[in-house]
Amino acid sequence: MMPPSEQPQPTSPELDPAAESAAPPEYHWSQKVSAIVFIAFCLEVGLYLVIVPWTDSWERNYFSNIFATMPEYWNNVYTRGAISGLGAVNLYVSLVEIFRLRRFARH
Repeated sequence: MMPPSEQPQPTSPELDPAAESAAPPEYHWSQKVSAIVFIAFCLEVGLYLVIVPWTDSWERNYFSNIFATMPEYWNNVYTRGAISGLGAVNLYVSLVEIFRLRRFARH
């Protein structure tokens, strides 16, 4: 048991500097624009990576014929699915960032 002089004393919000409410951060216009550009980039890359591996143009490009064994891997369903999965991750990130745009709203 601790002696009465060493026991922690309850602090009131007026005395505790950590309990003070901080002012909401002010965002500069460049932060808002960069957030919108990031969202647009993730959305475009995500849509591209989800759709293009399943089109005919995927099989007819420069990279698919660099090596003799490349079409075997390039046209594999699992490879296409993995690339579409990366696109789905990009779409998820863009949707999360869209919902995080509320941080720029004034209350």
